[in-house]
Amino acid sequence: MGNAVQLWRKRRTPWWRTLLKARFAIVLALLAISSAAYVAADNRPRLPTVHSYGTSSITGRKVGCDIKGNINERGEHIYHVPGQEYYLATRINPARGERWFCSEWEAWWAGWRKAKV
Repeated sequence: MGNAVQLWRKRRTPWWRTLLKARFAIVLALLAISSAAYVAADNRPRLPTVHSYGTSSITGRKVGCDIKGNINERGEHIYHVPGQEYYLATRINPARGERWFCSEWEAWWAGWRKAKV
């Protein structure tokens, strides 16, 4: 009986060596679990919605969205905030790609710069 116990102890591998042998399967299982959790949660960060295409300047404007995004003759994308010198003179034409913004951050994120005057 003593010989059988010694043979069993010699053939037994440590638990950490078993994990090393199974590391590929473990990594795949963890990846599958995390992917399933990511899809189920669906809380990915969303970019701000800055424009809905095909709307006119009157219907495309939401309440509180007072920042005008204008494109000048040279093709520069400039936004005007209420109180600036040319804010009232600026007209928005969605057919040219001009739009309304709800915040300065939203305009900056879309690639527009603030008017210098």
